[in-house]
Amino acid sequence: MDDAHPIAEAFSRLALLVGEEGCRRLKGASVFVCGTGGVGSWAVETLLRSGIGNLVMMDADIVKPSNINRQLCALHSTLGRPKVEVLAERMRDISPEASITPLTKHLAPEECRPLLENHHFDCVIDAIDERPTKLALLEACYQMKLPVISSMGAANKIDPSQVRVADIGETYGCPLARLIRKSLHKKGIESGIRVVFSPELPLHETSGNTPEAAGEKRPIGTIAFMPAIFGLHCAAEAVHLLLNCER
Repeated sequence: MDDAHPIAEAFSRLALLVGEEGCRRLKGASVFVCGTGGVGSWAVETLLRSGIGNLVMMDADIVKPSNINRQLCALHSTLGRPKVEVLAERMRDISPEASITPLTKHLAPEECRPLLENHHFDCVIDAIDERPTKLALLEACYQMKLPVISSMGAANKIDPSQVRVADIGETYGCPLARLIRKSLHKKGIESGIRVVFSPELPLHETSGNTPEAAGEKRPIGTIAFMPAIFGLHCAAEAVHLLLNCER
């Protein structure tokens, strides 16, 4: 039986990989995750299991039955509860020493810059569905030179082998990435934002503005592993960035 304290032992395998200095760096880092649904919930858990010591997460939604197929916070026992509160309880059970701040709030576009200015974040993960707020957050991060990893469209796709990470200027095939790229171009931003995307063509054709593209709330098909893979990639990019790993 190992006599080590459970909290210290929890990250012993991480220390073997990144070293004690790497663990200290991750523990001292502060990450903001905006959106805790299919992508963001998995990003949050991966960050905590990777030793991140300070996490702020924001989402206004409650857990709904339709979330159960893909969102970490969604269980029959958590239906009707705020997603961030469910996740905060789980994250504190994973990493009791971490500082975890759940914000049950809808982030408006005009609130993005003030929010970032009023906190010290080392990295931002954007898992927002609504396009106006997504654009405002990305623009604010770019202007403030704050590292951000943004999730593009994970819905209506089924091939995990095509998920990849690139600069926004290098994306292709993803309807949401195309719209975000064009909107950022109008603001003079052509590169400098890391995104997780898949060039896989949509599994089902949609007419007009798709929910994925326009940020609307109409249902669109999703499968458990695709948003999770996007979230894992987002968290991995954040960890690599915080460790100053060469990519």
